[in-house]
Amino acid sequence: MIFRTTPLADVCVVELAPHVDERGLFARSFCEAEFAAQGLATRWPQASLSWSREAHTLRGLHWQAAPCAEAKLVRCTAGAVFDVIVDLRRGSPTCLDWFAIELSARNRLALYVPEGFAHGFLTLAGESEVSYWMSAPHAPAAARGLRFDDPRLRIPWPAPPRVISERDRGLPDFDERLLYEAAA
Repeated sequence: MIFRTTPLADVCVVELAPHVDERGLFARSFCEAEFAAQGLATRWPQASLSWSREAHTLRGLHWQAAPCAEAKLVRCTAGAVFDVIVDLRRGSPTCLDWFAIELSARNRLALYVPEGFAHGFLTLAGESEVSYWMSAPHAPAAARGLRFDDPRLRIPWPAPPRVISERDRGLPDFDERLLYEAAA
């Protein structure tokens, strides 16, 4: 695996290093020792899958508050998504900065998202499927969200969403109280 840095501290793109032959390819998508050597989470007690029927379906921006905060490893296994994360870590030099990347079944990239980041995506193709590995189980009471079109963030989504849940449509704009405080 190749770990590419991003403009946001502690965030990386995980690229496969495939072995290619006449059958196709084989590659490791996770290795505990390699993730640990990069200082990344290595325990993934929950994995989830999201499938979206239509292109331009929006999900997010979501996270879990401490002490239930979670790191995520996100990969698109079918279709393509414009994947976005926002740094919500109080005191971080990149607080409120965002990073976006296209994840697709074709490019096979994964995005490592540390605790303290909001995450969301817009599907770029119909029948897009996203796999998430989380470092903590889902805790409904710790679930938080932020509007995808918050004017303070100015995220240039590649298209307006055509499908968005009522919950996501009703998420608040940024407020200082949403900043992430790591559990002591």
